[in-house]
Amino acid sequence: MGRSQARTSQSVAPVVIVPGTGGNQLEAKLTSDYVASKPWCCSFRKGFFRLWLDVKTLFPPFTSCFADRLSLDYNPETDAYSNVKGVETRVPYFGTTEGMEYLDPSLKIVSGYMIHLVKALKAQGYESGESLYGAPYDFRFAPGPHASEVALNYMGDLKGLIEAASRKNDDQPVVILAHSMGGLWTLYFLNQQSMDWRRQYISRFISVATPWGGAVEQMMTFASGNPEGVPFVDPLVVREEQRRSESNLWLLPVSRVFGDRPLVVTSTRNYTAKDMKTFLMDVGFPEGVAPYKSRIPHLTEILQAPQIPVTLIHGYGVPTSEMLSYEKKGFDTHPEITEGDGDGTVNLCSLTAVVKEWEGVEGQQLEVIPLANQGHMKILHDEASIQVIVDAIMNVRPQDQQHLVQLTS
Repeated sequence: MGRSQARTSQSVAPVVIVPGTGGNQLEAKLTSDYVASKPWCCSFRKGFFRLWLDVKTLFPPFTSCFADRLSLDYNPETDAYSNVKGVETRVPYFGTTEGMEYLDPSLKIVSGYMIHLVKALKAQGYESGESLYGAPYDFRFAPGPHASEVALNYMGDLKGLIEAASRKNDDQPVVILAHSMGGLWTLYFLNQQSMDWRRQYISRFISVATPWGGAVEQMMTFASGNPEGVPFVDPLVVREEQRRSESNLWLLPVSRVFGDRPLVVTSTRNYTAKDMKTFLMDVGFPEGVAPYKSRIPHLTEILQAPQIPVTLIHGYGVPTSEMLSYEKKGFDTHPEITEGDGDGTVNLCSLTAVVKEWEGVEGQQLEVIPLANQGHMKILHDEASIQVIVDAIMNVRPQDQQHLVQLTS
C-alpha cells in the first residue's frame, strides 16, 4: 500500500470502524413462535445462524424466506419497531472487524466489504483488538427520540468501546472511521455526548461516502424494490422487507438538500423531497407515514457540526440516479432513470450537503477530499482510494498526498 512505513501498534492512534447499512453480519434464531410464510421456509435449524449475509438464501424461492426473517414489525400504537414474531437477532463480533470484513465468509469473492481497508491498516502496524476495532450494529434500526432498545444499547456499547480503546492505547483519543449510513449514526452519536467527552476521546471523525441528505435511489427502494445489483433477486419480493426497515426511511431524500426539484415522476403527479409522506401513501405503504413523521425530521433537519476535526471523503463523477420515471407502467416495475453526478448510489449534493453548513461554524476543523470516479463501494476496494483513507487516519495532510491529484483531477 505504499509510501508510509509500517508503524507499531503503540505508535498509531486507535481506530474504531462504523460500517454502513448492510455492512456487517447479522445472526438470527427462530423460536417456536415463528410461522413460515411459505412451506419451503420451514426451518429445522437450532440456535443462531447467519441471516445477513448468506448468499444462498437470496436465490429463488428462498428469497421470500430471507426477506420475511429480516423484516421488522412496526406497532402504530407504541410507535415502536421490533423483529417479526418468532425471530431473535444478534450482532456478532462486536469490538472487532471480523463481521464486516466479509459479509458471507463462505463466498469471500463476492462479499468482501472492509477487508481491503483492514489489510491496509494492518500493514501500517494496526492490530485487531489492540489498536483496531469494529462497531457493527443492527442496521435496520435508527437512533433518535423514538429509538428502540436495540439502537439505544448500541449507543451505549459504542461509547464503551471508544473509551476502552482509548484506555488500551495510553489514553490516546480515537479516530472514528465511518462509511455511508455509519457516518449518519456516528454524527448522531457524537452530538449526544458532552463536548468534554468528545474532546477527550475523539481525535478525528472520518466520514466516507455518507448520504447526509439521503439518496434518490432510496425512493426506488420504497416504490418498486431494489435488488441492489443482484441479478436473480426479484425486487418485488424484497420490497416489503426493505420498506419495513426503520433506517431506510432515514435514507430518503430530504428537502433541505434536494429542494423542489422532481425526484419521482408518474403519469398523474411528480414527487419532490417535500412530498415524502404523500409518496409513501401513493406507492402503497401508508404504514410508513407515521414513523416517517415521528422520526425523520428530527434526524435530518439539522445536522449539527460535531466540533471535533472532521474529514469528509467522497466519490464523484459516477452516474447516479437523479430522477425516477414511473409514467408508463406504475410502481410495480423498474423505473426509467435519469442520471446525474454522485458516487453511483448517493447524489453529489447529498455527499457534500454539510460542507457549506459546517465551514461557517467557528472552531470546526473540516477537510474535504473528493475522489474522481470512485463509487460508493469501490471507494473501499480501490487501492488508491484506500490509501487516501489510510493517510487520513494517519493524519497525512491532503497536500502531501501526491496520488490525490490524479484521483481528483
